Amino acid sequence: MRRLPPLAAVRVFEAAARLENFTAAATELGMTQAAVSYQVKLLEERLGASLFVRERGRARLTPLGQRLLPQLSQAFDMIEQAFAAHREEDEALLTVATTFTFANTWLAWRLGGFQVEHPDLAVRLATANKLVDLKAGEADVAIRAGAEPWEGLDCTELMTVDFTPMCAPSFWKRMTEELGRPPEPADLPHLPLISPEDYWWDRWFAAAGVEAEHRPRKPGLRLDSQADEGHAAMGGQGFVLLTPAFWKNDLKDERLCQPFDLTATAGFRYWLCISPERRNVPKIKRFKQWLLRQVEASKASPLEAAA
Repeated sequence: MRRLPPLAAVRVFEAAARLENFTAAATELGMTQAAVSYQVKLLEERLGASLFVRERGRARLTPLGQRLLPQLSQAFDMIEQAFAAHREEDEALLTVATTFTFANTWLAWRLGGFQVEHPDLAVRLATANKLVDLKAGEADVAIRAGAEPWEGLDCTELMTVDFTPMCAPSFWKRMTEELGRPPEPADLPHLPLISPEDYWWDRWFAAAGVEAEHRPRKPGLRLDSQADEGHAAMGGQGFVLLTPAFWKNDLKDERLCQPFDLTATAGFRYWLCISPERRNVPKIKRFKQWLLRQVEASKASPLEAAA
């Protein structure tokens, strides 16, 4: 166990000794002169010896104060250097944690634009579906999907997670030929579906007025992320429920088609989450401002090129 005097008092002593003036030390530390005098007196009582000889306009060190000052100043220099190194490293790298789906279908297309605007800041994109501990510093910001904001975090809503069936144009053509007409929503429970057990299908069928409570649960592909499901659909594996905002470029380039205008939602939204203690960190503020601009631009453009 360390037997240290009160560190606040040591800090005040070092400033007053270095400046040889209690008023100047108070200004540097953002304290009153009375508070500086009190902290010095507290330390002197702890040591059982005087540290200063008070003179008009000057605080002259006693021999004990002269012995202590160089070592304490060196110690504070080392502490300052340690925090400065952390600060420089922290200011040079922004870590963004998000889901595999959001990263690969929306954010990665645009993140280069942020790098162009802020060439001094490196960006690390950490993709995983597990929650990161922002308060422990596992990431600077997180973009998460959930029905409600997370308690204890500063959360800004980005977009609603809605969904609608999509498929490859070649698959749509094949289904149209097999049925002798374009498929309708009521046909989908009996056609190949990707992740057929996903309860999102029940939500969309209900919104479309399709009785699907006892729909056949065909084996079909079962995938863990919307990003994987979208690429399986491009391969002609069946209909899949996708969020239109994530697949604009694939719709524009005709890798996917959206047969029906109707979308449904399970109440989820994407949120930008920040630890309240770090919301005013400059790099985080810059990223938040940039991200909100991108979200608004995305909403304004029905189809967009990669940015």
